[in-house]
Amino acid sequence: MRLLLDLGNTRLKWALLQGAVWRTRGAVGWDEDVGDALHHAWRDLPTPREVLGASVVDNAREAQVAAVAKALWSLDSYWLRTPAEACGVRSAYAEPQRLGVDRFLAMVAAHASGHSPCVLAGVGTALTLDALAADGRHLGGLIAPGPQLMQQSLVGATSRVRPERPGQVLDVADNTADAVVSGCWQAAAALIERFTTRMTPALGGAPSLRLGGGDAAALLPLLGQPAQLAEDGVLHGLAVWANAHSLSARAS
Repeated sequence: MRLLLDLGNTRLKWALLQGAVWRTRGAVGWDEDVGDALHHAWRDLPTPREVLGASVVDNAREAQVAAVAKALWSLDSYWLRTPAEACGVRSAYAEPQRLGVDRFLAMVAAHASGHSPCVLAGVGTALTLDALAADGRHLGGLIAPGPQLMQQSLVGATSRVRPERPGQVLDVADNTADAVVSGCWQAAAALIERFTTRMTPALGGAPSLRLGGGDAAALLPLLGQPAQLAEDGVLHGLAVWANAHSLSARAS
């Protein structure tokens, strides 16, 4: 049994995996008392044999999470750093460690489940895009602000753009609140569509488009191309990596 951890920019997601079965899972936001929340969520769990995590946050938050696992089960946490190649996926980065481990694991999950060739869009604090060929080659990607971060940046950098209420996404807006929200969300959708179109020849035909991240469900209806939600891609990728790692360890 393994406890898998996905430390994202906004929240921590976790799952207890037994074989191929998810026993239980949960999430906690970084704006909460993380140590207390995890202690209460984990204290009645069966003791895992290992704690494996993927993190895009700072060392202090990794240490905070690891301390809870150590206190409850006397287990050290292992943090996966992005490899050049694993589980059939090969990074396009000349310095593989600079590719976010969340992006790499999302590709591992997609490849393992037979969805490559594909374009993977992570829609959260950042908007990340990656192209993955059928043979597991990562062709590269893009990073932009996520739609909500775009909104925050626009409001913070201007003196007169001050929406008086939450806006809604429209094709064309006649007020500031709707114009800001519509512009930012449509910009994100347009970038995803453009990237997918540009990558189609290199991927040998129309790739599947898979969306993950906290804002994926909200963005999905705005796309003019067929797309599917890919939930918990990091946790699924961690599970694939952990199983492959264990198999190779036993084989050696």
